[in-house]
Amino acid sequence: MVSQTIRVGKKYAIYLPKKIVEEVGIKVGDSLIAQVRGREIVLKHVEGKLRVAKPWSKVKPEEVEEVGEEITRKVLG
Repeated sequence: MVSQTIRVGKKYAIYLPKKIVEEVGIKVGDSLIAQVRGREIVLKHVEGKLRVAKPWSKVKPEEVEEVGEEITRKVLG
């Protein structure tokens, strides 16, 4: 298990250490899912690129958030 302390930068940016990126196999342009568990932030590497489909309907922001949370729960198990 690789672990390392990192700092939060301007605009709350975090930079992943090279050791961790290599261990997980993250490449530039990859996607991560962030999940809050209590007072922890869990990042999960999403294999491959996320596909963005053309919109075919209008939805409210609340509906998007609800569906996004459901997908995140399914991915993280």
